[in-house]
Amino acid sequence: MTGTHIPSSGVPHDFPTIYDDTRRINADHSAIDPAEIAVGVVIGRASEYFDFFVYAIASVLVFPSVFFPFVDSLTGTLYAFAIFSLAFIARPIGTAISMAIQRRYGREVKLTIALFLLGISTAGIAFLPTYATLGTKAILLLALLRVGQGLALGGSWDGLPSLLALNAPENRRGWYAMLGQLGAPVGFIIAASVFWYLLSDTSASDFLAWGWRYPFYVAFAINVVALFARLRLISTNEYAHLLEERELEPTPFGEMTRNQGRNVIIGALAALASYALFHVVTVFPLSWIRLYSARSVTGFLEIQIYGAAIAGVGIVLSGLIADKLGRRNTLGTLAALIAVFSFFVPSLINSGDAGQNTFILVGFALLGLSYGQAAGAVTANFPARYRYTGAAYTSDLSWLVGAGFAPLVALALAAKFGLVYVGLYLLSGAVCSLAALSLNRALEIK
Repeated sequence: MTGTHIPSSGVPHDFPTIYDDTRRINADHSAIDPAEIAVGVVIGRASEYFDFFVYAIASVLVFPSVFFPFVDSLTGTLYAFAIFSLAFIARPIGTAISMAIQRRYGREVKLTIALFLLGISTAGIAFLPTYATLGTKAILLLALLRVGQGLALGGSWDGLPSLLALNAPENRRGWYAMLGQLGAPVGFIIAASVFWYLLSDTSASDFLAWGWRYPFYVAFAINVVALFARLRLISTNEYAHLLEERELEPTPFGEMTRNQGRNVIIGALAALASYALFHVVTVFPLSWIRLYSARSVTGFLEIQIYGAAIAGVGIVLSGLIADKLGRRNTLGTLAALIAVFSFFVPSLINSGDAGQNTFILVGFALLGLSYGQAAGAVTANFPARYRYTGAAYTSDLSWLVGAGFAPLVALALAAKFGLVYVGLYLLSGAVCSLAALSLNRALEIK
């Protein structure tokens, strides 16, 4: 089927497409409620976070044994975390490439390419031979597939979070801002629960032989369904017109960095405390328990699942608090509380089960309250022309600087110098957030 010319999407006149029919079928020319946009945001973020945590947990429980059996457990985990970080390096590159594709062929084509790349990369990990079978080539393939995931996630930016922020009622912006962030605890709970079940229901040998592959099959299915759901949503005439009216279109990378580089950097740093805490209470402690504690991994995963549920409640509360106090005040207060919490990290983790449980539950509570308002923290700084691309790069940079290397750095520091350095690492993130917020005034808007 050959589509007609679609000037608004940038698709060439003779580019084959099925999206004309999709838009006609879905179009009802009715007003779009912010709640409808929120559904698309939640679906997209939840699928991405599930995929994120499946890989993260496997980096702790699986990859050191099946891909790095030739080194000790600590070194193998550090190697796995190094490959884990590759997706965060690749993500802004994927964003730049996908923005160029969107300018030439349209938003739907870009998302379709991202869908196939993400599906191939995730399914590829599920079928990947181990080091015992393929040797060093298995590690190289794992790294390549991880880069593919990062490129695909950069390409999956659909603009719905920015659209939601622009269409939310002025006195409910904090509430709508937190909705997409609910994907983080939901994704963690599902991913951790899948691994908890497999660890509880299979032997250690069966888990390392085949059980660990199952979560990647699930991640593949969820990502494909979620991305198709978003594709169907944004391919309607209503969403296309609304995105165009709000000027939510890609801007060339060079122009973006020249004119809005400062806002991108401030936006990334403003949420750094949340992103640093993100891995300090999820991936890092799981690796520490596995390497240095006799505590059951399944039992610790249970506590983390409870903590993630608390984080979900905190995210919801953050919307109410931000609408009352303002997003800047909310983020600043939580960054200060995270700074205080950082001083208790060593003593809590070293205080047995009770201290570790307290660390997890309190840490997740702070994470929920802060992370709920971390997305697009300074989106209001961007002029309309740069908002779509600026929000994407701000998110990419936040993940890269705040979270991408956090498990690797935290575990390396803790193993070499002690847990006090994990606290200092978290403190540095909080200080950067407070400094960035002091430079930013746009968040005064509630």
